[in-house]
Amino acid sequence: MPLDAQAQLAPKVPRIGFLATNAPAAYPELVEAFRQGLRDLGYVEGQNIGIEYRWAEGRVERFADFAAELVGRKVDVIVATSSPLALAARNATKTIPIVFVTAADPLGQGLVAAIARPGGNVTGFSLLAPEIVARQLQILKDAVPTASRVAVLSNPANSYTALLIKETETAARSLRIRLQPLAVRGTADLDGAFSVISKERPSALFVLFDPVLLGHRMRITEFANKNRLPAMYPHKEYAEAGGLIAYGVDLRDNFRRAATSVAKILKGAKAGDLPVEQPTKFDLVINLKTAKALGLTIPQSLLQRADQVIE
Repeated sequence: MPLDAQAQLAPKVPRIGFLATNAPAAYPELVEAFRQGLRDLGYVEGQNIGIEYRWAEGRVERFADFAAELVGRKVDVIVATSSPLALAARNATKTIPIVFVTAADPLGQGLVAAIARPGGNVTGFSLLAPEIVARQLQILKDAVPTASRVAVLSNPANSYTALLIKETETAARSLRIRLQPLAVRGTADLDGAFSVISKERPSALFVLFDPVLLGHRMRITEFANKNRLPAMYPHKEYAEAGGLIAYGVDLRDNFRRAATSVAKILKGAKAGDLPVEQPTKFDLVINLKTAKALGLTIPQSLLQRADQVIE
């Protein structure tokens, strides 16, 4: 059979564009969760599915260019690991389906027209981040009752950060906690924030959800522990890296479930018809080993509420 005839008969292998905020080494377990989700549905990378990766390595200026690259490559669906990346992808195409994996406020950010029926070419998974920062701050206060001044790490480059800060300030007033906001857009800002914290010596550290900060979780947790600073983090990956306490959505579950949305779209579903999925469970993870190193006694009542205790 002529080669061109064979090519015409060969089945088309769907291609996924994967837009990631950080370098692959920043969260290999999350990428693997997505791949495993695909395998569970019968899609094996390199066999009957192709994935084109774009790693922004924390550089926001790369988002638009990488999104445009994937659109130019005519991928079948784009997976965006964060809402800023999803916005970049949506600005690049109104036709290729987009699935965001983590979005703090998809409705408020204008990613979707409605949670139940997003419309357009975008759907994905919400973190409900604005609603849980009050709980995170309360848990930190339960663990460290003497905490009166708390340093807050956030990334103002993300559009939802202002909302997270507002919710944090409201919670802090009710808990009689003074906040010390520190903006971190990248590595240089992180060094500056560490310098301020070392000088000002706050009672505790509060890290807001942000993909760039997640990529620096090893440095952040190491700094906090070295400076004997109790800290609350937004995801268990921080606690696994040595952080004291984490409370938030299971990111691996989000990445795994994102594969399900991708599979539905590849089978003909429209992204705009797939409801944005919201979390129903939040994990409380306490690193007891770190608590002991900090000389901190975690109340038994808090330990009993934990979904996981690292010893």
